[in-house]
Amino acid sequence: MKKILFLSITILCAQLAISQTPIKVEKSGDGNPILFLPGFTTPGTVWNETINNLNGNFETHTVSYAGFNGMEPIGTPWYAPVKDRLIEYVKEENLTNLTIIGHSMGGNLATDLTVALGDKVDGLILVDALPCMRDVMMPGVSANSLQYDSPYNNQMLGMPDDAFKNTALMMARNMTNNEDKVELIASWSIEADRKTYVYGYTDLLKLDLRPSLRDIQTETLILGATFPSKEMAQQTFEKQYASLKDKTIALADNSKHFIMFDQPEWLYSQINSYLARNAQ
Repeated sequence: MKKILFLSITILCAQLAISQTPIKVEKSGDGNPILFLPGFTTPGTVWNETINNLNGNFETHTVSYAGFNGMEPIGTPWYAPVKDRLIEYVKEENLTNLTIIGHSMGGNLATDLTVALGDKVDGLILVDALPCMRDVMMPGVSANSLQYDSPYNNQMLGMPDDAFKNTALMMARNMTNNEDKVELIASWSIEADRKTYVYGYTDLLKLDLRPSLRDIQTETLILGATFPSKEMAQQTFEKQYASLKDKTIALADNSKHFIMFDQPEWLYSQINSYLARNAQ
């Protein structure tokens, strides 16, 4: 009886470990690999149209994250296990000549992976991503002052579903000019595991990847939105990426955070030009 109980517990723990993986990856195609990293709460499917508009043959690896889009949560900390599992994944798959494309928080992960993986990474494209969001959103606030147990986080955790939905819709309208995509973006937050949403965002605000930028040797394309203004966006990107040596900054006119929704053709053109140039 004890052996049967022990075996049952072992199987249950194994199933739980599998279900609580930090990432899920969809793999498709043949050619040099591209790792597509979406932003916070966003499913990997946000990259589908971009992938469909790639010029040439590539093996694409599209990532989704624990706690979002129906995936089981993994608890806290959240960002570090996601990053570590991505590094393991690239090594397990033996991906070389790799290009990493990351949007928003996916750009933070892309930056971390490029530093960690060294010469495995041949290309890096960051789409409306900042190495230290806190410096823009909360200037003067230290990372150590941000804790999981805080009045703001507790308010977000206890917020009624209707109020949270209204907040998500308001935030979504600030992320795209495409009215048809507002409810979609909001739904990703609404359907997310609430603790992952709240505590994972605390992880992101604590990040400051600016010191590690000087270790990146890969030619980097930084694509930014022009909201709230082109001048402000240009200054922000130049300041945040000042220590990154080999970079090009390009800004999409009339675009908010989800450039793939607001200026898709511009995005495809920028990515394809970079991939063609980087392959030479």
